[in-house]
Amino acid sequence: MASLQSLRGMADLLPGQIGLWQHVEARAREHFRRSGITEIRTPLLEVTELFARGIGEATDVVGKEMYTFLDRGERSCTLRPEGTASVVRAAIQHGLLSQGPQRLWYGGPMFRYERPQAGRLRQFHQIGLELLGFADACSDVEAIAIAWDLLAELGVAGLALELNSLGSSEDRARYREQLVTWLEQRRDQLDADSQARIHTNPLRVLDAKHPDTQALLAESPSLASALSDASQARFAAVQQALTALGIPFVLNPRLVRGLDYYSHTAFEITSSQLGAQATVCGGGRYDGLVQQLGGPATPAIGWALGMERLVLLLSQAERPVAALDLYVVSRGEAAATAALALARLCRQAGLAVERDASGSAFAKQFKRADRSGARWAAVIGEQEADDGLVGLQDLRASDHAGDRRLGPVELVEALQAARGRP
Repeated sequence: MASLQSLRGMADLLPGQIGLWQHVEARAREHFRRSGITEIRTPLLEVTELFARGIGEATDVVGKEMYTFLDRGERSCTLRPEGTASVVRAAIQHGLLSQGPQRLWYGGPMFRYERPQAGRLRQFHQIGLELLGFADACSDVEAIAIAWDLLAELGVAGLALELNSLGSSEDRARYREQLVTWLEQRRDQLDADSQARIHTNPLRVLDAKHPDTQALLAESPSLASALSDASQARFAAVQQALTALGIPFVLNPRLVRGLDYYSHTAFEITSSQLGAQATVCGGGRYDGLVQQLGGPATPAIGWALGMERLVLLLSQAERPVAALDLYVVSRGEAAATAALALARLCRQAGLAVERDASGSAFAKQFKRADRSGARWAAVIGEQEADDGLVGLQDLRASDHAGDRRLGPVELVEALQAARGRP
């Protein structure tokens, strides 16, 4: 019988990988707490109409990539391909917007049927921010700054911010007409995907990856030239505020994002460590989406970062994330009991502890301690058990100069004092 395998593009997160994921999630949660942003959790499964109406039927996501099926009640259901539409639906359904502006974040799996590659899977994970009810340019910059600071705090290197304005719906309608006319005149020079998008989603042609199409688009009409005076002034205010915060950016007139609901500010944060798939975080303003989904007219801006790409970046760092504070090794029956009591005492004090239960030779236990990533090892042999003491060793020190014998309570106090030091 053939062994069962996970579906293509659906990955298991194994024990050796999960520590880094939990590190990112914990940092993000604390970052949002400091920014006054509260969590919201929405279902993985939604009615298909939510995404068809919100994301846009002409987009690749809705047209080609969604996991959609009929349930037993003959309802068309879809595994969520992104988080914003679900958050907006929940805010409308539960009357959150009547309580004033909402500062929300979410995290969890999303699903898109596309070709798997490094950092991009069919089941992928996002952490996202949604600011609902905020209209000013400074809110755009605050959203960007929260993402930028989180990535910097996590230690992502080579960060760059790309920025564009998609203008108002009137600006885009005016530009769309100009662009369609220009593209039709050059249809034969476009790649097949771009030809198919001319009338369904022409702005997405600007984001084409085909090199010949990219070269041709250098001559295309500029969206910036179609922006109204008000839209230009708003975009200038965003740039001025970013400059005031010391966040560097480059203007990218081809940045349009892949979903229909965006307007005005659009942005992506990239890392030079990722090669071609450089985007770590992307988002923008979507002032029309709430009303489009049946709610009141509500300005909004948000972003999402891809966990798989972010973890891929952080896993390349020289120094791994240490999930453990202490690894306890022991030998002998009395020592094993003392080790159990020590592990419990340390855990009650908020320390992360793993106890080696093998009873094997100390040399083998110390090898496992080194592999665990813990900074410290507690050693309990027969003599330590008799004396009521514990040997404490710094696993990063090669000369054992800091080794000492302490009582259990003293050991806990010493680890708490040392915690957080490099």
